Amino acid sequence: MCRKTILVHSNDNDILKSEARYRRLTETPIPRLVLSLAVPTIISMSISAIYNIVDSWFVGHISTAATAGVGVAFAYQSLIQATGFFFGHGSGNFMSRALGARDAEGAGKMAATGFISSFLMGMVFMVLGLLFMTPLSRLLGATPDVVPYSNAYLKWILIATPFLVSQMTLNNQIRLQGNAMLAMIGIATGAVLNIFFDWLLISHLDMGVTGAGVATLVSQFVSWAILLWTTSFDGNVHIRLGNFRPSLERFREIGAGGLPSLMRQSLSSISAICMNWAAASWALEGQEASTIAAFTVVARIMQCAMAVILGVGQGFQPVCGFNWGAKLYGRVRHSYRFTIQVCVIVLIVMSSLGWIYAADIISFFRDEDPELIRIGTSVLRWQCVAFPLVGLTTPTNMLLQNIRRTGRATILAMSRHGFAFYPTLFILPAIWGLEGLEATMATADVITFSIALPFAISIIRELSAREKGEIS
Repeated sequence: MCRKTILVHSNDNDILKSEARYRRLTETPIPRLVLSLAVPTIISMSISAIYNIVDSWFVGHISTAATAGVGVAFAYQSLIQATGFFFGHGSGNFMSRALGARDAEGAGKMAATGFISSFLMGMVFMVLGLLFMTPLSRLLGATPDVVPYSNAYLKWILIATPFLVSQMTLNNQIRLQGNAMLAMIGIATGAVLNIFFDWLLISHLDMGVTGAGVATLVSQFVSWAILLWTTSFDGNVHIRLGNFRPSLERFREIGAGGLPSLMRQSLSSISAICMNWAAASWALEGQEASTIAAFTVVARIMQCAMAVILGVGQGFQPVCGFNWGAKLYGRVRHSYRFTIQVCVIVLIVMSSLGWIYAADIISFFRDEDPELIRIGTSVLRWQCVAFPLVGLTTPTNMLLQNIRRTGRATILAMSRHGFAFYPTLFILPAIWGLEGLEATMATADVITFSIALPFAISIIRELSAREKGEIS
């Protein structure tokens, strides 16, 4: 009797907290709601990006080749992130809409299916990567003098892969339920631990690049464990093995909601690999490691800047999903426009500072290599020129993905590191050499903006029509 009473009380708590969450996401004024959800996400994503920068900073004190080795492994980490976002956004977007429509059972089954599937996929990546580690390093763009460093780091990242993939899935599921603070605690704890272990293992125990890899493995496992634990809290959708119900319909939902993220992130990984190859190809003789390191350092810096925008956008996503599920289209439109305004303003400020202090920012990583600083400064300034345009493209992509406009969302997701990137990668360096390569990403951002703008105008018109009841 006592056990039954406790279970009933627990279920009542879940219902009360779910109702409170529903009211908060569908009634709180939009600016306050989006920012309250965005701030924890910005913090967690920024700290995660900073730990990548700290990896590069500590390794930068070893050698230029070591910096390049960790940098090329970053392309593999982007692929892992792509897989985690695929399962996390695919399952999380469905969960958000289901909770908005008050379908808690469907949300629970999707949560278990997305999480366990992502862990199993991570196991596959780990085994294949460990079996073919050196070919993988070369594929990622490592030159022969860089391969020993990339292998030493990559081995530990491969062992961590199942936890990294499923951690990304959990983070997005929790966040898309509207529990951004819990997601922040899990991610931020792992990132802070990573920084501590970098300091301990590299600076004090002289473990070099291996220390950076071990630091990532240990800290990200802790982050994974914390996120999994938080799913047991009242008001959260619990991860239960009994709810793991893989089916064609559920995987179709994951694919529809997660395909744009998979395309966006995996193409980012592939573009980073191609950039590494191109950097080695267009480098001056004897300067291959410095050139690769310059491009990989800028990639880490831009990831840190992008974390802020993704954090704002991810604060918008649960607002979008819940209110779309609740058929409150005016709130969806209002939150979308507000998110664009915030993103553009933030990017203008960051890009201006990045342009002014470009040389100082690059020399922070390795001030003993003038060629790395020269090339990195130019690359960073080029990217700052067009970076504010991402303030429209990213929220538009997230909106289309959340409301299941899979075709347009996928096209836009594939633009920045795909349709817009590869033509410029081949054309500009052929015309201007290394300077053309430096301008490639900025040019891709301009092209992507021109693709996103018509989508943005179209979806605002659709939301206005839905709000007025002209379409259902």
